Amino acid sequence: MRQFNDVLEKDVESVFVREVKKLGGVAEKFRSPGKRSVPDRIVFFPGGYIAFVECKAPGKKPTKKQLEDHERRAEMGFDVYVIDTKDGAVELAKHLSFEAQFGDFI
Repeated sequence: MRQFNDVLEKDVESVFVREVKKLGGVAEKFRSPGKRSVPDRIVFFPGGYIAFVECKAPGKKPTKKQLEDHERRAEMGFDVYVIDTKDGAVELAKHLSFEAQFGDFI
C-alpha cells in the first residue's frame, strides 16, 4: 500500500517534465528499441542544448548497466544527470535552462 508521503520514480519524473516545460524546454520520454538501460528522458532547450536525465525514486541508484550507458554518452560529450527527488527535479530543470542560455559563456 502506498503511503501519503511515498514518492515514486514517476512522481520525480512528472515534476521534472513539468518544470522543463515551464522553462521553455521539452523533456521527451527516451526509448531505444532493443537497448535497455537508456536514460528516462532526453531534454531539449532552444539553442540546440541536449541532455539526458535518469529519474529514480528517492534513495535509489542507477544500475551498473545504466551507469555504463551514462558514461558512454558522457564520453561523446553529452550531459547526463540522475535525479531522485522532486526538489532535485526542479533544481535540475533550472540548471539545464541556465546551461542552454549561458553555457558557452561560463
